[in-house]
Amino acid sequence: MSYLKFDKNLLINLEQSLPKEMLRTNQAGAYHCTTLVGCNTRKQHGLLVIPIPEMGNKPHVLLSSLDETVIQHGAPFNLGIHRYQGGVYSPNGHKYIREFDCEGVPRMTYRVGGVILTKEKIFISHENRILIRYTLVEAHSATTLRFRPFLAFRESNALCVANDAINRAIEPVENGVATCLYDGFPKLYMQLSHKATWVDEPNWYNGIEYVKDLERGVPYCEDLWVPGYFEVPIRKGESVIFSAGVSEIKPRNLKKMYETEIMSRTPRTSFFNCLKNSAKQFYLKEGDNMYVLSGYPWGIVLARNTFMALPGLTLAIDHRDDFEAIMATAVKALTHFMDTGSLSERIHGIDLPDIPLWALWTAQQYAKTVGYERARELYTEFVTTAVDYILSDGHPNLKVNPDNGLVWTNGTETPVSWMNANRDGRPVIPRSGYLVEFNALWYNALVFAAKLAEGNEALAARAAAWTAAAEKMKQPFVDMFLNDSGYLYDYVDGNYSSPEVRPNMAVAIGLDYSPLDRRQRKTVLDVVTRELLTPKGLRTLSPKSYGYRPFYLGSPEERELALHQGPARPWLMGFYAEAYLKVFGMSGVSYIDRMLIGFEDEMTEGCIGSLSQLYDGNPPFRGRGAVSHATNVAEVLRTVRLIKRFSNN
Repeated sequence: MSYLKFDKNLLINLEQSLPKEMLRTNQAGAYHCTTLVGCNTRKQHGLLVIPIPEMGNKPHVLLSSLDETVIQHGAPFNLGIHRYQGGVYSPNGHKYIREFDCEGVPRMTYRVGGVILTKEKIFISHENRILIRYTLVEAHSATTLRFRPFLAFRESNALCVANDAINRAIEPVENGVATCLYDGFPKLYMQLSHKATWVDEPNWYNGIEYVKDLERGVPYCEDLWVPGYFEVPIRKGESVIFSAGVSEIKPRNLKKMYETEIMSRTPRTSFFNCLKNSAKQFYLKEGDNMYVLSGYPWGIVLARNTFMALPGLTLAIDHRDDFEAIMATAVKALTHFMDTGSLSERIHGIDLPDIPLWALWTAQQYAKTVGYERARELYTEFVTTAVDYILSDGHPNLKVNPDNGLVWTNGTETPVSWMNANRDGRPVIPRSGYLVEFNALWYNALVFAAKLAEGNEALAARAAAWTAAAEKMKQPFVDMFLNDSGYLYDYVDGNYSSPEVRPNMAVAIGLDYSPLDRRQRKTVLDVVTRELLTPKGLRTLSPKSYGYRPFYLGSPEERELALHQGPARPWLMGFYAEAYLKVFGMSGVSYIDRMLIGFEDEMTEGCIGSLSQLYDGNPPFRGRGAVSHATNVAEVLRTVRLIKRFSNN
C-alpha cells in the first residue's frame, strides 16, 4: 500500500480534492504545481513555471495546463478540468479519475469505459523541462489521445487578458511545435516521443477562475491562449511521453531521460522521506552559487530564511555538501555586506539586524552535526569576523549596550525581526529595542565562538573577550526579560516591557547556550506549552492576549494583520523540542515524538508531502499561506533528527 494514495471517492469530490495540491521542482527555480485533479486554483499554478533571468528571475507561467482527451469510435472524453466564471467547472475530467498515487512520481489513473489510462509527471533536475508519460493500460479498440495546451506566458503573480499583441506563430519541430507569445520570453517547445499530428485551432479561453485567489480577495480571473492541439494514436501497453521545455530535444531521448530521472528519486514511503523530498525542492542552484528558496509558490531567496532553514534542509538529511555549498554562497554575501554595506542582488534582506545572529547559529549547527574540527576549518574566519563586527557596532541597526552587553535595534519604522508583517510599510508589531530572541542568539553566539576558538592560540585573547562579553550580559538578560509570571518579555523598549506571550521566548530556551538556568527554562517552557503549543507548532500569540487572531483569512490587509497574531508556525517546534529535551532529557523523547503526529497528518493535506507556511491557531488548524515553506520543513526535519540522536544515546 502506498503512503500517499488517494482513491476515487475523494478525487471526484471537488470539495475534498481541490484543497489538496501537488508540487514538483527542478532545484533550479522552476516548478510544477496544481491540485490533485489538475484544476488550477491559484494564478501561481502551472505545468511549467520557470524563472527568467532577464525578467528579474521572477517565476513565469509558460504552460498553464494540458487538457488530455481520449478518443474511441470518434467519441471524445476530455480528462481536463477548469473553473470558469460563475463557479462552473468544465470539462469534468475528474469524474474519470480512479486513483492518484504520488509515492514515487505523481501517477493518475483514469477509466473511460473500457479504457484505463495512467498519467505520470516528472520534472527534469536542473533543466526547465517537464515530462508527462501516458500509458494505455487497457483498451478494446483503437484509441487516440488529444493534447490541448493552455498557454499563459506571464509573471506568476499576474493574470493574462485576451489581447491581439500575442505572437500566434507556430514553428514545427521534430514531433511537435514551438511557440513564443511575447518578445523577451523563451520559446516553449512541446514535443512527443511519437509522431503526432498538430491541428491549428487558435482560441482564447476566457473567464478562467482561480478559486484560491477569489478567497484571498485578490484578482482571480484570466484568459488563456490555446493555439491548437496534438493528436497521436496509442496502442494497448504503449506509452507516449509529452515534453514541455525551453529547448528542443530529440524525441528518441525522452524515454531514457524519463527512466534515468525516476532512478534518482527517493520514494515518499514515510513521513521522513516526504519531508526529505520536500527539503530538496527548496534547493536552488545557479552556476557556482547555491541558494535556498523560502517557499512555494511565491517564495524568493531570503537571508533570514536561508540561515534558519539550512541545517534542517541539509544536515538533517545527511546532505553535508549541499550545506557547505549554500553556506558558502550566503556567507560570501553577508561578509560582503559587513565589509562594504552593499546589499546582495540575489539574497534579499541581508542587511537585517538579526542576519549575523542566525548565521552564527547556523555555523553552530554544522559544528554540532559534522564536528568542531571541520567547522574550525571552514567557519573560524567567518565566525570571528561576524562576532567582532557586532561587538564593534559595525551593523547600522544592531548595537551593543556598553553597560549591560545586551544588543538592541530600532524596529519602530520598519520590521526588523521574522515577525515582519507590515501595514503601509509600518510594522504591525513594533518590536524594537531589546528583542528576546536577538539577545538569546547573541549570548549563544558568543559562547559558541569561544568554543570554536579553543586550541587556537592566535584567537585566545579574542576568545577571552567573547567569554567576558557573554558573562557580562548573562544576568542583565535575566533581569530584563524574565518576569514574575515565569515567562520572558517579548521585547523591552525604554520603560516598556511587552507582556504578550509570544514564541520568541522558545528560541531563548531552546538554544544550546542560554543565560537561563534549567529551572528558569522550565518555567518558561511551562508557559509556552500551556498557551502557545498546538499540533501544528507554536502560536505566534497567546489566545489570552488582546488582539488574538487565530485565523489567517480575509482580505490581504486582514491577513497581514493576523499574520503574527495567533496563527501557528511549525518551525518553532525545533526550538521547543530542544528546550523540552534539555529540561526533561530522555523522558521527553516520547512526548516530542507524539507531537510530530500533527505534522505527519499534514502529509496528505494542503501541499502533499510538505508543510504550509502557517496554520490557524484554533482547530481544525488548517494550513494557510505558501503551500510549501522551507523553515517549517527544515525545523521539523531537525526535530526528527534530534529525537533519533537522543534515542541512540
